[in-house]
Amino acid sequence: MSTTRLTTLPSGLTVVTDAMPHLKTASIQVSFGVGGRDERPDEHGISHLLEHMAFKGTTRRTPRGLAEEIEAVGGDLNAATASESTSYFAKVLGEDLPVAIDILADILTDPQFHPEELVKEKNVIVQEIGAAEDDPDDVVLDHFIAEAYPAQPLGRTILGTPAAVRSATPDKLRAYMGRSYSAPRAVVSAAGAVDHDRIVEAIGRAFEVLPKDAPPANEPARYRGGISTVARPLEQTNLVFGFEGLSYREPDIYAVGVFNNLLGGGLSSRLFQEVREERGLCYEIHSFHWSYSDTGIFGISAGTDPGDAVDLVNLTMDVLNATVDGATDAEVGRAKAQMKVGLLGALESSASRTDQMARQILVFGRTFALEEIVAKIDAVTVEDARAAGARLVRSSPMTFAAIGPKRGLDKVRKLAEQFRPT
Repeated sequence: MSTTRLTTLPSGLTVVTDAMPHLKTASIQVSFGVGGRDERPDEHGISHLLEHMAFKGTTRRTPRGLAEEIEAVGGDLNAATASESTSYFAKVLGEDLPVAIDILADILTDPQFHPEELVKEKNVIVQEIGAAEDDPDDVVLDHFIAEAYPAQPLGRTILGTPAAVRSATPDKLRAYMGRSYSAPRAVVSAAGAVDHDRIVEAIGRAFEVLPKDAPPANEPARYRGGISTVARPLEQTNLVFGFEGLSYREPDIYAVGVFNNLLGGGLSSRLFQEVREERGLCYEIHSFHWSYSDTGIFGISAGTDPGDAVDLVNLTMDVLNATVDGATDAEVGRAKAQMKVGLLGALESSASRTDQMARQILVFGRTFALEEIVAKIDAVTVEDARAAGARLVRSSPMTFAAIGPKRGLDKVRKLAEQFRPT
């Protein structure tokens, strides 16, 4: 029997809970269906900056006071920004949920954006950007997304650029927050030692001041694809290449998940076995599929010796095409088992469960019973998986990004151009 309960308040804010009686702790998350995709050209990185600044003081609490108050009850407080959502979450003992709700409501309805705190936090984020620029895995993924969705919000980094971050002002933060953090785009999800009715009552009071108007729709995604190579004096060449994927709402999304898992989702996957185990061309290789509200991105990521990069790309493309044409029933069975274990694992953690419920409501407006999702996974056949793979690989131009030493990079680019005729 489902333990999930959902209430939509008159303001449009949704509250969803899942009571987990065996737990003494509770997780609570406030999610807004806005993120990097909702930023205007002069606001690049402001979603992430706003997330940081929410913890930098309110009328009632100093930044240190916030930290001390949540930790005085043994709790954790954090946040995360994505392309289509921004979430703030806390974990406490069930009896201390009122403390967590009061703190979350305070930082999200009354942040002060003190100029001196803003200066410090902008510097922190510029350092975070620098750290990402030092990580070739982050850099190559940023270039991959930028080539897939050029000159549009979805193709930009979440962190922003140093210049964009430094240009932010308290007034700009208030304007973005007022436009984006509204009740109809908000979901409060809680799981663990929770009482739905009490949470609904507390949330209704605490978030009553949120704006009631929904923010404008974000810019539709336009996948293009392209090639980017970045020369750096590294030991390895890091590569990411792929194609347009599917949005959350596509009926074939479960078949795509199965295909992605059997291709590059585990130790038994074709990419791991054939590229790493059989040929030894890399230490790590995997495939991924990220969904958004109106598009998706499918890719393969690997790092290899510069002298092996061409062989790795050629072999990976061979494996990819062979999997599209020849995925087996045994592989599909293993992939479905992986997906179901991952799904069940999320139900064992109150924090994972709150995030899962929030994402489902932000995308679909409802939650899904475990049995419904398992049935959709089980329904995927080997023919479905092959068709999903073919749709991924053969329906859009390739996107290719590589970073590494200049030697060999030109050969990799020429090879990518062969796979992606210009």
